Amino acid sequence: MPRIAVGGFLHETNTFAPTKAAYADFVHGGGWPAMTTGADVLKVMRNINVGLAGFIGDAQNHGWELVPTIFAAASPCAHVTKDAYERIARVIVDGIASAGPFDAVYLDLHGAMVSEHFDDGEGEILRRVREVIGDQLPLVVSLDLHANVTPQMVHHADALIAYRTYPHVDMADTGRAAARHLALLLREKARFEKAFRQLPFLIPISWQCTTDFPTKGIYEKLAAMESATVPTLSFCPGFPAADFAGCGPSVFAYGKTKTDAQAAVDRLAAIIESHERDFDGRIYTPDEGVELAMQLSKTARKPVIIADTQDNPGAGGDSDTTGMLRALVRNKATRAAIGAIYDPASAKAAHQAGVGAPVKLSLGGKSGIRGDAPFEETFTVETLSNGKFVAPGPYFGGRDMDMGPSACLRIDGIRVVVSSHKAQLADQSMFRYVGIEPTEQAILVNKSSVHFRADFEPIAEKLLICAAPGAMPADPASLPWTNLRPGVRLKPNGPAFVAPLSSKAHFTAIG
Repeated sequence: MPRIAVGGFLHETNTFAPTKAAYADFVHGGGWPAMTTGADVLKVMRNINVGLAGFIGDAQNHGWELVPTIFAAASPCAHVTKDAYERIARVIVDGIASAGPFDAVYLDLHGAMVSEHFDDGEGEILRRVREVIGDQLPLVVSLDLHANVTPQMVHHADALIAYRTYPHVDMADTGRAAARHLALLLREKARFEKAFRQLPFLIPISWQCTTDFPTKGIYEKLAAMESATVPTLSFCPGFPAADFAGCGPSVFAYGKTKTDAQAAVDRLAAIIESHERDFDGRIYTPDEGVELAMQLSKTARKPVIIADTQDNPGAGGDSDTTGMLRALVRNKATRAAIGAIYDPASAKAAHQAGVGAPVKLSLGGKSGIRGDAPFEETFTVETLSNGKFVAPGPYFGGRDMDMGPSACLRIDGIRVVVSSHKAQLADQSMFRYVGIEPTEQAILVNKSSVHFRADFEPIAEKLLICAAPGAMPADPASLPWTNLRPGVRLKPNGPAFVAPLSSKAHFTAIG
């Protein structure tokens, strides 16, 4: 019976965001399951849409003995603190070192983690694991579609396998794919040759959606290119808000021969680069988006849904900017709802005031985003919640959610979800848990970029993308980059990055 060490450590780092990821954020988990260690990992990671859960289910079907270390994840934000990184990485590495010997190691990682002391968070973890297990033991990793894959990650892993959907409805499926590839490695007792390439332009996250052109077609072609000679091929559009040399989209493959793998990478990279101009689209100002939504709603039978993309807590935003709320109020929108605004103090004040009471608040706007400020107004408290509920939609996949003390506040014809914890609004239950029925609204404003589509597209008349102030600009060229690799274009067909003299940017090619 093969004996496999497993673990998970996930964080998507926006180095331009206002708030860092501390150890307590991983303990809570945000929109992820709470931190779990040891044997409890096998109990918690079941029947949910997480890579490690998918791997565990498939591994148990193979009859493998699994030795869990830790699962820890936190909502995207700025750098992972050195304290959090070292405490969690130590559990993984020491757990593998002390509980061996093993036949293989599987890790569920994000691929876009930047810590206070390591630009390439995952590359460093894989280096440490490889140092413990030696060069011969298989090390297989599942990655997020937004991974900023680096040469160090490719070098230390025997296989990196990335999600293929955004919204990420295939996280568990990717864990299962990693288990299948590991089974192949164990059965054939041979490694596959690697090929890797980074692409020359950053891709805005709003246009990475795999249900739309051009990304949908690219992934269809990718799947058709896999074969017995190239059993796994991945395309990561990347997370374009991590200011280090490895940031950006990449393609990587594993083949029977180096020629097989390189040919697949070259072909797929050419397909992606031929669509460079298509990775762009219309972004509305807050007033443009609200005015258009109000006009469409006059004849619509379903809600018009606006993505408040720049304050997406799934991309490093604090989910507390007020630009879209101001636009709704300014344009006198009715039957409108926005969520979730993260403001523990306002949620506490609402609970103290009670249902039906007026409450004067300085709502949101506390993360210091340029062009944003708290929204000072008197609201009516409509409903209160302890913040605990299940999110059954395709993205969260039945996860237990804890948004902390929460409230539905009303101002004129607008309802506001206010929470004490952050998670992007990617499930209809995130309106319902405070008494708002999303299907009955004319306009919904979601603090999300793409993940909300999985559960909201079926109920939407139309989807609009708006750019109110936030930590994750819809246009990556607007970010103050200093450490990218020279020459990468800051957006599709955009200007090339030129490193300032003080930059630490560097890049080492592989393959």
